[in-house]
Amino acid sequence: MVKGQKVICVNDVFSPTVRALYKQLPVKDTIYTVREVFLGREKIVKGGDSATVGLLLEELVNPKDPFHQGEQELGFSSERFAPLNELPDEKAEVEEVVAVGGWAPVPG
Repeated sequence: MVKGQKVICVNDVFSPTVRALYKQLPVKDTIYTVREVFLGREKIVKGGDSATVGLLLEELVNPKDPFHQGEQELGFSSERFAPLNELPDEKAEVEEVVAVGGWAPVPG
């Protein structure tokens, strides 16, 4: 996923803790625009860390992450979203018409 890309939420199930920390949460089947892509982290049992890909969305703004030293905004796991299959540019879709047995005037 890249900045400016349209995505659709496929998972809007959040724990009560997440609901308490965030001001705005994505809603399933709603389209959003990626504002930032970042390497995230998630706590595993007993304090281990593993890398995740996080997203910030244009349409949602949340408080700073209380556990991030750089005070980064609370984001969302990219796994909650799918890329939106945007329609291609109409001009690219125009097919060339080939005449088979085309009409021609009869010389008179």
